[in-house]
Amino acid sequence: MKYIKELREGERVQGIYLCKQKTSAITKNGKPYDNVILQDKTGTIDCKIWDVGSAGIGDFDAHDYVDIVGDVQIYNNAPQITIKRARVAGEGEYNPGDYLPVSSRNIDEMYNELLGFINSVDNHYLKALLELFFVEDKAFIKKFRYTSAAKTVHHGFVGGLLEHTLSVTNTCDYFAGKYPLLKRDLLITAAIFHDIGKVKELSAFPENDYTDEGNLLGHIVMGYEMIGEAVKNIEGFPKSLEDELKHCILAHHGKLEFGSPKKPALVEAVALNFADDIDAKMETFKEIFDSATDFGWLGYNKLLETNIRMTKEEE
Repeated sequence: MKYIKELREGERVQGIYLCKQKTSAITKNGKPYDNVILQDKTGTIDCKIWDVGSAGIGDFDAHDYVDIVGDVQIYNNAPQITIKRARVAGEGEYNPGDYLPVSSRNIDEMYNELLGFINSVDNHYLKALLELFFVEDKAFIKKFRYTSAAKTVHHGFVGGLLEHTLSVTNTCDYFAGKYPLLKRDLLITAAIFHDIGKVKELSAFPENDYTDEGNLLGHIVMGYEMIGEAVKNIEGFPKSLEDELKHCILAHHGKLEFGSPKKPALVEAVALNFADDIDAKMETFKEIFDSATDFGWLGYNKLLETNIRMTKEEE
């Protein structure tokens, strides 16, 4: 098979891919067609089946491994496959490890680095709270290590939540060294906890989609609730410290229109917002650049709210 990120306009592609999503629709002329999203470990690609029910296109559903033949074209500045033939692949025809996007970094190494940050926290209460989740709770640890950080926007791969959290924590550690007015223990703890609600907001791979709870509440509110429940198990946890940590979590998206129930009122919340925002945007650029087929303008991006392109190489 040819990986999705290697596909180019004008190619005929044949191979087995994981069907991430499949929905039926009707054209303006009343003709039925199918929208399909195929996936491998390098990413996803939008596909169309225009000849629904024709010979050579068998039935398949989301989460099936599908052997397809199709043509690659560019639509709205992104590659798209028109599927000509399709069948459900049988067990033994594919390696599941080829189809789940995975962090390029070693998950064990990243987790050990995160534990190092936890060990560097001096405040007794904050360290105890961190250890409740990241040392003692084996079920949480498993989910945290393998959950993505988003469905599609950034870090949407196995280990993505861990990679994003570690990056945000590293940036916050730099901020704490650069600006002494920041309370490092609070900031590092908030950085490590800021997205923990995503273990409940997003389902496991290969689905990696929003859960009912995720759609109704969102990861910010769920993370706030998880902290509130956990501090009850730590005797004497200061109420003011609990409120400050919760505020950092509630405010880490920075603005109400970006999903934060509160705007940052603490300097640590401001620093966390900046660290979270820059990592999300840098990863967004990286993922766009990794899938780019040329060095020209790469189209409009909703998160970045602009048309983007790569920096030109020096001549």
